Amino acid sequence: MSTFFTVRKRPPSESMKNFNLSPKFEKKFKAILLTHPAGIGTNFTIIHSEETCKIVKARMACRSLRDRSLRLIYAYLEENDEFYFIELYFKGEQMNETRALIKEFLKQFPK
Repeated sequence: MSTFFTVRKRPPSESMKNFNLSPKFEKKFKAILLTHPAGIGTNFTIIHSEETCKIVKARMACRSLRDRSLRLIYAYLEENDEFYFIELYFKGEQMNETRALIKEFLKQFPK
């Protein structure tokens, strides 16, 4: 008689509560964002623009996802050179950004 085991892994949301960036990655990432905060090329789209902040959607291709892509939604505040990462999602699971998250984020800024 064979015995089969099922190993239950924790969902990614539980196992990724804490994460760190390597110093090299952080340095390069900041340099790219500070020189081109709204991105360059066709992989970046400004989906909301106000005087105080811009909301940008970035497309990132991923070979491990069979060349499908991830989407990163972030806000850029020109006045302070600050970035806020709002949402990261897999394009195969979600068609568009979550507008409610963006609206909730924008509520903190006076018009």
